[in-house]
Amino acid sequence: MKAAIIGGTGYGSIELIRLINKHPILEANMIISNSQAGNSISDSYPHLSNLIETSLDTFDVNCIGENIDLVFLATPSGVSKNLVPGILEKGVKCIDLSGDFRLKSQSEYEAWYKISPAPEDYLMKAAYGLSEIYPEKVKNSELIANPGCYPTASLLGLLPIVKTKLADCKSIIIDAKSGVSGAGRSLSLISHYAEINENLKAYKLGAHQHIPEIEQVLSEESGSPITITFTTHLVPMTRGIMCTIYVNLKENITTEEAVHLYKQFYQDQPFVRIRPVGTVPSTKEVLGSNFCDIGLHVDKRTGRLTIVSVIDNLVKGASGQAIQNANLLFGWDERTGLEDIPVYP
Repeated sequence: MKAAIIGGTGYGSIELIRLINKHPILEANMIISNSQAGNSISDSYPHLSNLIETSLDTFDVNCIGENIDLVFLATPSGVSKNLVPGILEKGVKCIDLSGDFRLKSQSEYEAWYKISPAPEDYLMKAAYGLSEIYPEKVKNSELIANPGCYPTASLLGLLPIVKTKLADCKSIIIDAKSGVSGAGRSLSLISHYAEINENLKAYKLGAHQHIPEIEQVLSEESGSPITITFTTHLVPMTRGIMCTIYVNLKENITTEEAVHLYKQFYQDQPFVRIRPVGTVPSTKEVLGSNFCDIGLHVDKRTGRLTIVSVIDNLVKGASGQAIQNANLLFGWDERTGLEDIPVYP
């Protein structure tokens, strides 16, 4: 199966190259970067030397149509919405890792992303690729909107309790922390070493573009509008996201009952691991893997459920989930090429 990656020199693309390299069916035949065309990928990433020396290509939709079966778009938001329609017209399926096709509302996209939205018919055509929740939609779509990293950790942590109606959905607070690779490879003050080392920063309070994405899915799955309090932080580590989520409960349940509920919900999902009572996961325990690990605690004193959900932001939060969606899309075992043991320590 011949794949192309557009956005060839970003972290999402490099993680796709690593995962596709050991996938038994997928092959990265084209890596596209208009700004670096003609250079070898190892010029930008020397760790690929003598392993992958592929020359970067320019975007040519006709060439893609003639040679490629699947396109991964690892581009910044605002780029893929202009490329996807032409690729689909060539009969080539797309998995978009940007935010361009995640929101169904054009006005919501414009309000949060501050750029013009994709055409409405393509927004309606896109399947939201949260693999564990929407496998059938993924299998039957030609355009997959790969979820954001924060939404993946948050939604996998919240959906089991939200769907049971045990949660007071007006009380949801998500305290989210990410490694600096989530800010991308481009230079910026927020991820400058002197700014982030031995430091902890909150940013985009009440204004993060992943808020409407999380609310859209929670509202759809609960059957009523849900708004959340969502606070993001950068922490001085390279990879990983931890979402610590607080939800008031409508009924008295024990931690044991909450853990049982979550294990039942994810019993057929190989990449979601529910921790035993009394334990919570850390980001290092999923490093370099496609796992989402979830720990739970019911505080009887406050009547509140605490959910700790961790992922590797570049794998389960981006490229790993994109490969999982490709596996679903083409009818392969969804674990194909993704069964790595996390890197530890």
